[in-house]
Amino acid sequence: MKRVGVLLCGCGNMDGSEIHEATLTLLAIDRAGAEAVCLSPDGDQRDVCNYITGETTGEKRSMILESARIARRRIKLIKDVQLSNLDALIIPGGGGAALNLSTFP
Repeated sequence: MKRVGVLLCGCGNMDGSEIHEATLTLLAIDRAGAEAVCLSPDGDQRDVCNYITGETTGEKRSMILESARIARRRIKLIKDVQLSNLDALIIPGGGGAALNLSTFP
């Protein structure tokens, strides 16, 4: 069975992984008969957004705990996974993915 890593970095399109992209990715992997392996970095999300106002709240949220909300399963720390054991890696988007997974923004 193929193993596909899905790199998540929190929950929410403005401060973590975009929820629709992540869940549809997990569904597509399942329908293709592969195993999804959900991964996340350790640490806090760079920002936490109030989705009613669109402003940042200043609170701290763990990327791995928030990622588990999307995955609804155990999440592995990316540092604990041998990436050569995966057949593919998918990184669902969202503004939060850019904030949490790179220094570009």
